[in-house]
Amino acid sequence: MSAAPGRGDRPAVTDVRTGEVLTYATLAKRVTHAAAGLRRYGLRYGDRVLVDLPPGAAMPTAAHAVAWAGGVVVLNRPGSDSPPRSRSIPFGIVAPQRREGPKEALGLLDLVGETEVEFGPLAGPALSAGADRVLTHEELAGDLRRLATRLLITKDDVVLVAVSDRLRALRTMDMALMSGAHMVVAHEPTLIGCRVLASEHQATLVVAPFELARRLLGNPYLRVVDERTVVSSLSL
Repeated sequence: MSAAPGRGDRPAVTDVRTGEVLTYATLAKRVTHAAAGLRRYGLRYGDRVLVDLPPGAAMPTAAHAVAWAGGVVVLNRPGSDSPPRSRSIPFGIVAPQRREGPKEALGLLDLVGETEVEFGPLAGPALSAGADRVLTHEELAGDLRRLATRLLITKDDVVLVAVSDRLRALRTMDMALMSGAHMVVAHEPTLIGCRVLASEHQATLVVAPFELARRLLGNPYLRVVDERTVVSSLSL
């Protein structure tokens, strides 16, 4: 977020499913304005917010808006049709535009208004990784910096996100954003689809499930990373 003004109109995320391309400036603006919308709807510091969105341009916007507003992001993961029951979740963001679903379900664009939250929290709880574990801003940011350094991701990289698991997809997208890279988010990625997207967008790195990553090896211009790498250092 602090680097977004300097990155300006450089592309941050391309959503293959919707065709939407968000620049760093647009992404940051949506995050700060959606955060204000959440507070307008009554979100308080530490409230849990279910983000029930597929990997794409809307997911990092919603997740970072929740964190910027002081909430804790909860992701529905494969095999889970309902949010965790261990604690009450007062809000849910379930679609980019529609209001539907459980609890106080909000559409992402419903939250974006004229006001913004200029400064978000730098510490404290940020992401629920299970019923009893909440990761803090410090843990997440520090781990992302280490990952980006270890994987040698730079602002010149184009990262193909071929990940369906929502937690791993969000981590991959955050890693690319932390580095100033351009990420391209695939929809229901397949081997042929990934090869086509990598060629079309001149991708330099792809993060994918093990079997798909293994089959993508061999391209000398494309670095391949197993999706488990982006969460293993957090023991997830």
